[in-house]
Amino acid sequence: MSETPAIIALTPGGLALAQRLAGHVPGALVHATENAGKGDVAIGRVISHVRALFEANTPIIGICAAGILIRSVAPALVDKTKEPPVLAVAEDGSTVVPLLGGHRGANRIAREIAGALGIKAALTTASDVSLGTALDDPPAGYKLAPHSNIKDVAAALLAGDAVNLEVEAGDAAWLDNAAIHHDSSVHAGILITDRAVLPGPHTVVYHPAVLAVGVGCVRGAAAEEVIGLIEAALHEADLAPAAIGGLFSLDLKLDEPAFHVASRHFNVPFRTFDTPALAAEADRLATPSDAVEQAIGLKGVAEAAALAAAGPHGKLILPKRSNRSATCAIARAPLPIEAERLGHRQGELAVIGIGPGTSAWRTPEAHAALAAADDIIGYSLYLDLLGPLIGTKARHDYALGEEAARAEAALELAAKGRHVALISSGDAGIYGMASLALETIEARLDDAAHRTSFRVLPGVSALQAAAARAGAPLGHDFCVLSLSDRLTPLAVIEQRLAAAIEGDFVIALFNPAGQTRREPLSRALRQLRTARPPACPIVVARELGRPDERVIVTTLGALDEASIDMLSLLIIGNSTSRIVRHGGVDYVLTPRGYRVTPAR
Repeated sequence: MSETPAIIALTPGGLALAQRLAGHVPGALVHATENAGKGDVAIGRVISHVRALFEANTPIIGICAAGILIRSVAPALVDKTKEPPVLAVAEDGSTVVPLLGGHRGANRIAREIAGALGIKAALTTASDVSLGTALDDPPAGYKLAPHSNIKDVAAALLAGDAVNLEVEAGDAAWLDNAAIHHDSSVHAGILITDRAVLPGPHTVVYHPAVLAVGVGCVRGAAAEEVIGLIEAALHEADLAPAAIGGLFSLDLKLDEPAFHVASRHFNVPFRTFDTPALAAEADRLATPSDAVEQAIGLKGVAEAAALAAAGPHGKLILPKRSNRSATCAIARAPLPIEAERLGHRQGELAVIGIGPGTSAWRTPEAHAALAAADDIIGYSLYLDLLGPLIGTKARHDYALGEEAARAEAALELAAKGRHVALISSGDAGIYGMASLALETIEARLDDAAHRTSFRVLPGVSALQAAAARAGAPLGHDFCVLSLSDRLTPLAVIEQRLAAAIEGDFVIALFNPAGQTRREPLSRALRQLRTARPPACPIVVARELGRPDERVIVTTLGALDEASIDMLSLLIIGNSTSRIVRHGGVDYVLTPRGYRVTPAR
């Protein structure tokens, strides 16, 4: 299921409530129609938009009539065990009703929304109403084992019959509302265990996340070696992978790729502890090593990390096991492990292209990364474009021209374990912050900075947006140049432009002119006018995706140079480009060379 719930707003009143609720539904994005106003994601046709979200397994919270949601998703209803939550909320905040996916999170989300609004959720699921608990939607820290017989156990509880409740690991406090009558002699039962067991014909099995897996390895170990060792250790101890609460190691291994691959494989967090924290576990180690102590100053890593994560009341249940390149050990905590509260996590620097302006051009990947970030850094104008998406996250504003300071600040925060989003308009890799961020990492010598993860998330470039608005000016080979001489000498710009003209490329010009920086544009136009005819098509695009957007199709001879500024982008056609008029609108076409037969 998607981790980014969608809150649907169709009216201005609905938008106000949606923005209020977004802070109470982790990671939620507000999807709004034009009539409602500006949200995080623009809605075109409501029914097709909602259905697409449903088919993408996205939790949906509609601030609208339940009928709209029902009509939207009805054709896509297939399997109730796989459907995402769908909830309807009254625009005045008086009612919240889970429509679908009650046991896949809808009832839980309904309770959270009801709590935020000061109302009671309108739950209709029998087990929630009668038992106060959804057996197939356990709380955080517990996982329902596949093939558990929810139907028989729920039926027994609803009938007031006794069931056999066994707790081998974790606890059953979260089932208190169900008023379970315990009788070990009956067939229907609930088993809470960290063992690898298959549910019986009348049994529900829950795995509590009580297992702390401590890991160590040689630098650059293969992920397959680490994963294989952990799986072998679990099998040896007859333990369920679903009961793992996290993987744990020494801080020196914070950036070890194999451990991050393994954490994704087991779908659990990876956290590390500093040397003093692991040294404090020395007396509890089962297999202390003098050789390891000589190498890193600790008598062991895997066992110490497992015990540190399991806590003072945890016990080592599988001492260190090893293969050619890795070690692991397993400890059991008395209650589910909250890994995110332990030790240190790897910081992340994500350089995100948010598109030219409108949220409709922002990718789902960018939305998800922004929702997961702790800190968002960027030029103030670009951060303003994110609107409510920033919410309560730490916002770090910088002025135009402070790009280096932005990159440094982003890396500093990531080195402290923060998840940082460094914002670029358009695409981060096209005259954006990606190259500067990578240069900043390259220049840093400290280990903390180099242990951070780094990724670049693409966005819709202003170049692509302008081309789309203007038809098909980039239908054949093209090149992209910046006319800013702040970092590139003007002579180099002119040399590259001359080569582009000689090669007969369609040419896109970024940063064409500023209020006082007019000479590069004047020189470029002189170069173009000596080589291309006055009828050469030109696209002038300004403020793309924003309320003041303007896209003009003109020619080299008719171009108004004075109207061009830093918010503009130019696309200059090549020798084959031409203007095509359709529906009263001028478009630019650069043909690829296909044969098109005129229709008779």
